[in-house]
Amino acid sequence: MADDIPSSVVAEIAFVGRSGGLVKTLSGFRKPHHTVPDAANATTNAFLGKICASELGTDAEDLFQSIRTGFGYKRRELSLELASPAAVLTAKDFVVEIVYELEPAEPSRYAVTTQLRSLREAAIARGESMTQVFAGRFSEISFLLRKGASVEAVIDAIEAADRGAELSVSYPSDCHECEIAVAGVEARVRCTATALEIVFPRASAPRELIDAFASVREAFRFDPVLAKLTG
Repeated sequence: MADDIPSSVVAEIAFVGRSGGLVKTLSGFRKPHHTVPDAANATTNAFLGKICASELGTDAEDLFQSIRTGFGYKRRELSLELASPAAVLTAKDFVVEIVYELEPAEPSRYAVTTQLRSLREAAIARGESMTQVFAGRFSEISFLLRKGASVEAVIDAIEAADRGAELSVSYPSDCHECEIAVAGVEARVRCTATALEIVFPRASAPRELIDAFASVREAFRFDPVLAKLTG
């Protein structure tokens, strides 16, 4: 399970959720006065920060209250810092960051990234409070590798094993990352030089993501190079 991965392998575990929409639908966008951005840069993202302040503030406050009551935190154990286009909730056991930014490839749209990180104990992610508060919130689990990884070595290990339908790999010509398909696991497994990321087709609570990761971990045990990625 993810909560018994040694700290010598993983520096940090993060859960990531993504959403978004059209810039012109944000409450701060005024059609007679504003124009939809045609590029994503510091200036247009600063503009986004102004027009998304209401949505960000509401989402952050709602999440603050859900975390406060769901985990039973006292005032000194939870705080919220708002600086649109970002909000940071710092709890006794973890940190949640919500960030709005323009989509670089389609600046008429904005993306919202929610990241839960800095878990005091990885086992907290399996708790009932975490499941209830963050149900349907996250679609990715990311493991920051303390010693990094050789993407080429990972590719070579999978190709040499020749496991066919059980395990396969795809990658670009420069091998800066690779995507691994594991039989029986709906998620896409992405390996880079610094992290192992598992991307799911639908959002779930942290506990469900960890359970799916266990299947990936089991599939990697046959080879020492792959096993090193998951501890």
